Amino acid sequence: MHRQVFLLASSQALFQTVSVLVMTIGGLAGASITSRPELATMPIAAMFLGTALVTFPASLWMTRVGRRTGFILGALLGAGGGFAAVAGIWIGSLLLLSLGTFFVGAYQAFAQFYRFAAGEVADDAFRPRAISFVLAGGIVAALAGPLLGRFGAGLLPVEYAGSFLLLALVSLAGAAVLMRLRIPKPGKAEKHSPPRRSWISIVRQPAYLIALFSAATGYGVMILAMTATPLAMVHHNHSLATAATVIQFHVLGMFLPSFVTGSLVARFGVVKVMLAGVAILAGHVLMTLTGTGTGSFAGALILLGIGWNFLYIGGTTLLTTTYTNVERGRAQATNDMTIFAVGLASSLGASALLQAFGWQLLNVFLLPWLAVAAGLLIWLGHTRRRHDLLAT
Repeated sequence: MHRQVFLLASSQALFQTVSVLVMTIGGLAGASITSRPELATMPIAAMFLGTALVTFPASLWMTRVGRRTGFILGALLGAGGGFAAVAGIWIGSLLLLSLGTFFVGAYQAFAQFYRFAAGEVADDAFRPRAISFVLAGGIVAALAGPLLGRFGAGLLPVEYAGSFLLLALVSLAGAAVLMRLRIPKPGKAEKHSPPRRSWISIVRQPAYLIALFSAATGYGVMILAMTATPLAMVHHNHSLATAATVIQFHVLGMFLPSFVTGSLVARFGVVKVMLAGVAILAGHVLMTLTGTGTGSFAGALILLGIGWNFLYIGGTTLLTTTYTNVERGRAQATNDMTIFAVGLASSLGASALLQAFGWQLLNVFLLPWLAVAAGLLIWLGHTRRRHDLLAT
């Protein structure tokens, strides 16, 4: 059990390095080959489009062929996407660059199930920590993603082409690690037994809907602000190196808490941890109002990462309580497909919103969204306490 979680955490580190690399230089690479500023973040949006479109079929396919086969295919798609992106940068084609990041998004679609796979190989007591430890693999990405993006930017004659070449190599390394994974394939009875409940019966559960909405809130808020950050920093006369450092701090904020988030969930309950995540994201918004210096950007992005971590791990843990093993394919796919559809909209709209409203007002607009998430979590916590009192 622990060996499989370690391999999944290692795979997460490599995958997340690829994802963070795209988030760091995707908008800048797009801006370098298009004359329309509003299209600069198209490569990042294409990545999330790939994730949103591939998530559902990937989940259903893996229920038949097993996690390992699907995970390896995903990493190979990421490598192919990296090579296509190199070609797009080289010939100055935003469309080909975006096609490459679309396939990176397909890699992300498969990789999003690493955390669920950890929950499946772990026992009940270890499950929250297993999910946390896999996501903690992203700590490597906090350092490696921006570093490789910045180092690769000048590696080849065409700016940023080297960054995507390194992305392809990291994806191949991910496939090599996944070759050692040993997760049992679905049993014959599991594959052929019909779901115990219909899809609508699963997703209309209050706990399922609130888990989904909360995780989508954390992801959407995080992607919108993270995508806009390098563009906003360059606009405010910060260097690419400074922007990459801020992204590193942000990704550390995303994944360092993973070492304790599972324990916090076990001690205080999932709803309280998720509410703390909403409050921390509101702190991010307030931090953006302190100015546009490096300290303000770094402080805001660190809070953004921590808030995302609490909501995402909490939402995943809450979600796993709402379906049975034979229902997991559609339940997990619906959750992640929705999350990445929100991520797609956030990444696609980031550049336009930044152009229209500026960095600070863009973030202020996130507060009503966070307020709705807080209200739903408070309601769920109250409902659960009342249920527990009635049960006793």
